[in-house]
Amino acid sequence: MRARHAVPSPSPASSAPGGDCSGTSSAEAGRAAACQGCPNPRLCAAGAAAPDPAEAAELRQRLRSVKHTILALSGKGGVGKSTFSALLAHGLAADEAEQVALLDIDICGPSIPKMMGLEGEQVKKKHSGWSPVYIEENLGAMSVGFLLSSPDDAVTWRGPKKNGLMKQFLCDVDWGEIDYLSVDTPPGTSDEHFSIVQYLGATHIDGAVIITTPQEVSLQDVQKEINFCHKVKLPIIGVVENMSGFICPKCKNESQIFPPTTGGAEKMCQNLNVSLLGKVPLDPQIGKSCDKGRSFLSEAPESPATSSYRNIIQRIQEYCDQHHFHEEKII
Repeated sequence: MRARHAVPSPSPASSAPGGDCSGTSSAEAGRAAACQGCPNPRLCAAGAAAPDPAEAAELRQRLRSVKHTILALSGKGGVGKSTFSALLAHGLAADEAEQVALLDIDICGPSIPKMMGLEGEQVKKKHSGWSPVYIEENLGAMSVGFLLSSPDDAVTWRGPKKNGLMKQFLCDVDWGEIDYLSVDTPPGTSDEHFSIVQYLGATHIDGAVIITTPQEVSLQDVQKEINFCHKVKLPIIGVVENMSGFICPKCKNESQIFPPTTGGAEKMCQNLNVSLLGKVPLDPQIGKSCDKGRSFLSEAPESPATSSYRNIIQRIQEYCDQHHFHEEKII
């Protein structure tokens, strides 16, 4: 049997597939020698380039009142990314002085309407654009799920149509004054990810929070997500390890449901010099709350998972505040 080894620390030349990336905006994007082995050379070569000046100006105008933008990413599906996005929005909106918006760009698998208790809601149009659907006075959401006639409808769109809808979500939605825009993305490193980074790059992105679980099969895909962030120059706020053990509500002993055979997210973050924002233990109430469209943070305030979420959200807020202060200092 082959021995299993801890996640290796990459050398600068091998920190991403294909070595030194020329960048998505380069004329050589997708064609250079360094692009060999990259999972997305055709996307780059096809010209998924930054918006033209007119588009960029339109995006800046519409999103000028958005103070902080946070992307939730995961290399692997099923690790709790949408759950994290929803609870991040709930946690930020717990402060009534903060205006929070949640944008769901998982076009083929929109989970946010269900998790936020908004199934059956429809987007309303007004003279200034589409209006987000509101959960609370200071918490709104936008999702392709609000545009479907039934939650069971399959979205079978190709890349260009997906990209067009994402641009509409950014340009045609009247977000208003927003302190935090949380963006839930599909798993992987494909069309939607390139497009959202390029569209938001015309304005402002604080960074990405990357979600994983402790087992190696998830960590391997998360490393690809980290490489993607480096390639497109997307700052990484940190990594969240979801489903990190189970704490018995009676005896308080912890069991490892998904053993971290190679050291889990903690070891990976050490090797890749990325911040570990925190570990969230399993709690069956999380799934129950999401199925009912309610905030787990409010329904289970004493849960160890709630404590972990609140600590992680606080660290994200501190990062955003420091990032904002640094940008103001440069200006």
